[in-house]
Amino acid sequence: MNTNYNFFDTTFEKIFSDENRKHIERATLWLSIIGFIIHLMLIYSKKFNLFSTPFEARLLDDPISAIYTPFSIILIYEIYLLIVYLPRSFTTSVSKQFEIISLIIIRRIFGDIPKVELNVNWFEFAANRQLIYDLAGVLTLYFLIYMFNKRREELTKKPLDERLKKFVSSKRAVSVFLLPVLIFTSIYSATSWFMELFFNTQSLTQFKDINAVFYNEFFTILILADVFILLLSFQYTERYSQLIRNTGFVICTILIRLSFATSGLTNVLLILTSVVFGLLILRIYQAIEKGT
Repeated sequence: MNTNYNFFDTTFEKIFSDENRKHIERATLWLSIIGFIIHLMLIYSKKFNLFSTPFEARLLDDPISAIYTPFSIILIYEIYLLIVYLPRSFTTSVSKQFEIISLIIIRRIFGDIPKVELNVNWFEFAANRQLIYDLAGVLTLYFLIYMFNKRREELTKKPLDERLKKFVSSKRAVSVFLLPVLIFTSIYSATSWFMELFFNTQSLTQFKDINAVFYNEFFTILILADVFILLLSFQYTERYSQLIRNTGFVICTILIRLSFATSGLTNVLLILTSVVFGLLILRIYQAIEKGT
């Protein structure tokens, strides 16, 4: 058993080493810049009728939409960091999830700005209302995540005993398995969306929303990973407060996953509910810990 733990610890350290993280961070920066420039070139090429698309391409109508591409690349890096942070603690992991969903909403804002109509009654047009929902949602999320992280920093760090080391090793094993699964899922989702976009002759206007591409599958896999880690935690703790806290954080991930099946105000409310629920779970957990 110890040999297995040592294998996964060693593998985790090699894959997610500081040197590799710096390389990926640098690559993310350059890919973001290159992606932004290419997106701008495509927008202006389409504007000057140098090419056309067989489908409605809102992301190629306005230069502001070019910000969508670097944000998408940054989101991939944030997902990589989530896998890195997964073995640290449930609290750190769910905090990173909240940050990722807030970035997804910000990215959606840049993608939906070209849909806004200024010459109509603002609240009669769906895209205009969505912009208001997203802006208000991002501001509220930003504050709630700040409150959550502030509470998280107040948690007492416990020394790593032998049982806790084994639990961390188990979570590292989950991260090691999770990385190739998510890489495969991202490639599959992007390829499926691309094929649907260009080769779906039945309906070129009813393809999957680009804002949901990959993230439906990503959060589904993340829920399964969180549940697996939750089950593993039963071996290492019998404390009611920790079990309820960890279960509550899994519920947060499920609420975020459900948000991708909705739109409009419901989408934003589900995301905010997830963060508020996580914050309340954390505050109650801290109150219980102080009383023991």
